[in-house]
Amino acid sequence: MKDNPVILIVDDQPQNIDLLEAYLTPQNYEIVAAASGEEALKKLSGNLIDLILLDVMMPGMDGFEVIRRVRRDNTQRLLPIILVTTLRETEDRVKGIEAGCDDFISKPVDKMELLARVRSLLKVKAYNDLLSNYQKELEAEVDKRTEELKHALEKIKAASLDTIYRLSMAAEFRDEDTGAHIKRVSLCCAVIARRIGLPESDIENILYAAPMHDLGKIGIPDLILLKPAKLNPQEWEIMKQHTVIGARILNGSDAEFIRLGETIALSHHEKWDGSGYPGGLKGKQIPITGRITAIVDVFDALTSKRPYKEAFSVEKSLNLIREGKGSHFDPDIVDAFFALQDDIQMIMKQYDDDNTGLNALLQQFNGEEFYEKSKDFINASDFR
Repeated sequence: MKDNPVILIVDDQPQNIDLLEAYLTPQNYEIVAAASGEEALKKLSGNLIDLILLDVMMPGMDGFEVIRRVRRDNTQRLLPIILVTTLRETEDRVKGIEAGCDDFISKPVDKMELLARVRSLLKVKAYNDLLSNYQKELEAEVDKRTEELKHALEKIKAASLDTIYRLSMAAEFRDEDTGAHIKRVSLCCAVIARRIGLPESDIENILYAAPMHDLGKIGIPDLILLKPAKLNPQEWEIMKQHTVIGARILNGSDAEFIRLGETIALSHHEKWDGSGYPGGLKGKQIPITGRITAIVDVFDALTSKRPYKEAFSVEKSLNLIREGKGSHFDPDIVDAFFALQDDIQMIMKQYDDDNTGLNALLQQFNGEEFYEKSKDFINASDFR
């Protein structure tokens, strides 16, 4: 309890206020006075009151109504209120209790009774304040810890994404022209996923999973992967196994984004018309994440230099994507892809292949920063 508790005395008779004040002031209580219910509510809103001594029979708003209005305010719901009244009927006291008062003092007021009841309720008020302050401090500490955990989680996620990029480069970096490919595919898949209305949790998982789409290339011999010419049928069958190898590498994880990476690795070369590999899936049999990754992977491959081809122009590449609508690609994903061309072109420029040397790439990687931002050839049998 603070040194000088503040007591609000409400009575339409000045002499009653003076009497109560004379009893209380020598006990180091500060007094705030109000001559009506309306004035009492104003004084209550402008002062830190610890207890109310309230007359019942007043013109205008009576004491019962004052209590009801005080109790509607959650910040005042535990404020001690003593009714000081000449009413002695049981029904009047029941009415006061139902309104929310804590105690009664009958007029004429006995000094000793008044002081005893005031001290008792002020102790209760002090205890309630202690609990309330403890709860606020506890809530503040919980909020602080939650924010710290949130920040730590974001750093862990950023580190995870950074790690995924670095490990994915083990497969991609064997081809010196595809170093930034994984970043471009990751970001473009995420913006398309958002465009088609996937939940934020799925979008984040795609951001993490899409870079692993070609992880299985680590199991493909360089003579096939880097062959600067069309693959023969036997080589092509081996090349197609990178989807299965990638899925096997990622199989069995408890992490949701790793499981999604397995799905993408296995399905990103399936085609809408069923002519893709490795499963020959058709239409919506192909997981939505595979359908998204397929169009981004092909577009990036078209516009990039590879051991077996020169980079195509953006215009030619877009025309080829448009021609593949409904055959190679999900028509809805194609529509989303073209609706996002400004975003996609920005990503392609930001992560172009001018800086794909290993040292340059490693210098670019900052997981936390990135986290906060972050018909001829298509149908050729040896598209890799």
